[in-house]
Amino acid sequence: MFSKIQEIEQRYLELEEELGRPEVIRDQERYRRRVREHSMLRPIVSAYREYLSLQEEMDESRSLLEDADPEIRKLAREEIDRLRAAMQPLEKELKILLLPKDPNDEKNTLLEIRAGTGGEEAALFAADLFRMYGRYAEMKGWKTEILSRHVTGIGGFKEIILLVEGERVYSRLKFESGVHRVQRVPETEAQGRIHTSAVTVAVLPEAEEVDVQVAPEELRIDVFRASGHGGQHVNTTDSAVRITHLPTGLVVTCQDEKSQHKNKAKAMKVLLSRLLDLQEAEQHSKISAERRNQVGTGDRSERIRTYNFPQGRVTDHRIGLTLYKLEQIIQGDLDLVIDPLITHFQAEALKASAGG
Repeated sequence: MFSKIQEIEQRYLELEEELGRPEVIRDQERYRRRVREHSMLRPIVSAYREYLSLQEEMDESRSLLEDADPEIRKLAREEIDRLRAAMQPLEKELKILLLPKDPNDEKNTLLEIRAGTGGEEAALFAADLFRMYGRYAEMKGWKTEILSRHVTGIGGFKEIILLVEGERVYSRLKFESGVHRVQRVPETEAQGRIHTSAVTVAVLPEAEEVDVQVAPEELRIDVFRASGHGGQHVNTTDSAVRITHLPTGLVVTCQDEKSQHKNKAKAMKVLLSRLLDLQEAEQHSKISAERRNQVGTGDRSERIRTYNFPQGRVTDHRIGLTLYKLEQIIQGDLDLVIDPLITHFQAEALKASAGG
């Protein structure tokens, strides 16, 4: 493990030296890539240096075990116990930091929320989840932008697509992919009966141009007049855009903006991310053994979480986690669920890397 870390530290020092060179600073793209790599290596190098510093103290304390003064020997043993206790979690942290990284972890994310079974109640819950993710992004200092939405009559969403930009967005939101089930009494329910509805959440890493190559002849672009909701905001120009990717049959429609150019740009962003997701899904199906190490199967048809409003309970079915903190979570405190998921995933990955 430590020879691998020494290589990483060497690379870190090379990057530090490179980032000070004028020709690298002038080449913005190269500079940005080096800064990103440098920041990714920093946690490993910092933990390693801290570990080495404790190791040095440990060696000094061990040399005092031979001292003639019994009081000094006693103090040395106490110091060795303290240092050993401090080094154990650092060693574990280093093992976690050395685990293979998901290449998408650093990317921005497209969050697609769709109402499933449950009609209007599912659409209302889709709106609740949209607000939950919006508040979570705010707490994290991330930026959000609505790329597309289909609103229902009473304020729900049939579908809403959100771009979330910020530091390591995908690394935290990727655990949200799947079916979210809600159990509650709908406002429209006169008998006070609890209904069960479902909403599907898809989390896609934002595709950069280098990730997906699309030839212009593979696309059919149609423009049409945007439709309003309840007769309002009806566009009088052909500003809505529908892009069809002919080889796969994927279709993306965007009509939120008044400008055809902006709608086309947003639709392309969604299309590229869906194509990247499709490519990765194909790769993943080829490496099924690797997928067993992930939390759940990642299959979007899988029910991952239940929100039970009468009991104020949230259950994540993948790790058997139940929290009676529904109000906090729905208000955006998603770390209550995401942190245990990450811990579980890391523990499973460590077991797999140790061959256990």
